[in-house]
Formats: sequence, C-alpha cells, structure tokens
Amino acid sequence: MSDDLVRALLPATEALSRIAAALERLAPPSLTAPDFAAADAFVWNPAGLRLEPVQRVNRVDMVLLQGIDRSRDTLIENTSRFAEGLPANNALLWGARGMGKSSLVKAAHASVNAGLVARGGEAIVKLVEIHREDIETLPALMALVRNSTYRFIVFCDDLSFDNNDTSYKSLKAVLEGGIEGRPDNVIFYATSNRRHLLPRDMMENERSTSINPGEAVEEKVSLSDRFGLWLGFHKCSQDEYLAMVFAYVAHFGLNQDAEITRAEALEWSTTRGSRSGRVAWQYIQDLAGRLKVRIDG
Repeated sequence: MSDDLVRALLPATEALSRIAAALERLAPPSLTAPDFAAADAFVWNPAGLRLEPVQRVNRVDMVLLQGIDRSRDTLIENTSRFAEGLPANNALLWGARGMGKSSLVKAAHASVNAGLVARGGEAIVKLVEIHREDIETLPALMALVRNSTYRFIVFCDDLSFDNNDTSYKSLKAVLEGGIEGRPDNVIFYATSNRRHLLPRDMMENERSTSINPGEAVEEKVSLSDRFGLWLGFHKCSQDEYLAMVFAYVAHFGLNQDAEITRAEALEWSTTRGSRSGRVAWQYIQDLAGRLKVRIDG
C-alpha cells in the first residue's frame, strides 16, 4: 500500500477508533460475579451492576432483640429452611417504627449461618442489601446470583411506594409471575411501616377514578400478596421497653443503680413520645457516654 493511500485512510481510521471507543463507553457494564466467599454480606451497586462486599455488618446480637419472640422464631425457622434448600417464603416485616424489623433480618442471617458452621458446615447464606430506589434493577441482580452455589437473602429496608411510582411492578415480576421467576437460591425479605406497601390515598384514588375500581385496587394490593410470610411489629408496652433497656445494660456491663436506670429510661421515652427498641438503644448510648463506657454496635 502506497504512503499516499495510508495517509488518506488515516483520518477515517482514527474516526472509526473514536466511534468504537464511544460505543464501548455507552455499552452497559458486563455482569461479573464477585468472590462470594470474601464476605457474608454485600450491597448492590446498580450503576456498575456489581455487588460490593461488606466486611462488617451493622447488626445487634439476637439475644438483645426483646419483645418480638414470635416474629423472631418464625423468621429464623423460615431462614433455616431456606438455608437447607427446603421451601421457604418471601417475608414482609411491617409495623411500628424502631421495633427491630431490620435488626431481626440481619440477626437471623447471622444466627442461621452460625448454626450451619456449628454443625460442621459452611456459612452459605449471603445477605444482599438493595436500596428502595434500585428495585427496577432487580432482574440484573437475579441474573448475577442465579447460578451461584451460595444462597442469598435479598433485603430491602423501608420498602414503600409513592403515588405514580410504577417500579413496584418490577418487584412483583421477580417475586412471582415472571417467566424465569425467583431463583431457587434467592429469597426476598423487606421491612416497611405499611402492610400493603402503598399509601392509602393512592389506593383510594384508584378506587374513585377507575372504571373498574376493584380491579385497580387489587393491582396495588397484590404486591403484598407476593410475600408469603407477614410478620407484624407493634408498639411495645412499658415492661417490654424496660426489658430492652436492661438487656442492653447487662450485655454492655453498664454499672448504674437499677432504679435510677429505670427512672431515666422512662423519662427518656416520655421526652421522645414513644417506646421502642430504637428509643431504648438511644438511651443506652446516652447512658454509656455518661459512664464513659465504650460499646460496640
């Protein structure tokens, strides 16, 4: 090839190279499974379509979760069956704020894995957190974990949907109803303050404006029906609240007179206007700070 022809083709070659580079940048990132053995928990990164390992999960010990015995036992049993490859249900933990819904999910995951290891097995259950705003990318996450030998609890904290939000349809398809369906090695746990995940005014709007209002409301409510296990969390009594406080006191070795602690804890809940596990924990942080005791958790 002559030098003149090479020089003539050079601009076109450079232009094609730039186009190819631009197309490569625009192409969606490829799905690459991480080293699942590197961590017990991961956070879904939808921008890069990858799972980021979490080396230290923010969780509390199961023994510190007071006043939710029935929900605790039910969720652990469901999770244990899932870990053993037996049929298990997606779970919706709904109800009063600050009563340990998300704490229970993380504690159940740790408890089941610890049981597997104690029996000479492997901690094969991985916890994967997906944020509410990333629900539409669930199919990509499912594709990433579908062929893994590990088992995955996909966890969404504070799940709810607002007016005109249609991303709940992606969740419905993944939970049940899609062609591929939910992989056998995946289960979905969600927490919410709402049992039906959608605001009441949204459903009432549908009822008042639709030609077939019953069908419109059924469309909205059917999302919650995809969760075979509903666990309700309700406001705790004064005795349950104090049991939470004293469980923390004993666990962290906080040395203060019991009557003083009781009075302070009740005053703390009164100023907050509520009693819950979260309020109890906030009081314990204040108490530990005043006693100059470092606590982990």
